[in-house]
Amino acid sequence: MGKLREKYIKEIAPQLQKQYNYKNPMQIPKLEKIVLNMGLGEAIHNIKVLDRAVEELSLIAGQKPVITRARKSIASFKLREGMPIGCMVT
Repeated sequence: MGKLREKYIKEIAPQLQKQYNYKNPMQIPKLEKIVLNMGLGEAIHNIKVLDRAVEELSLIAGQKPVITRARKSIASFKLREGMPIGCMVT
């Protein structure tokens, strides 16, 4: 997440310091972790949707996303344990 962290340090943190009149730079809130995820219900029927979502998320984050899989089977959703249903980037 180099791009997002750099933007925060160079642009957002100085604006926060001016807006809230922080005297000490340690008073400015810091980013610890950014998590982006996409849950795709359509991926149950069409796996190509998941491939497209992985491409889009990698463009947004600049990192390769991890495909998330179903933890439990849910019969009413026609979902089985281990089926790919989304993607995420940390």
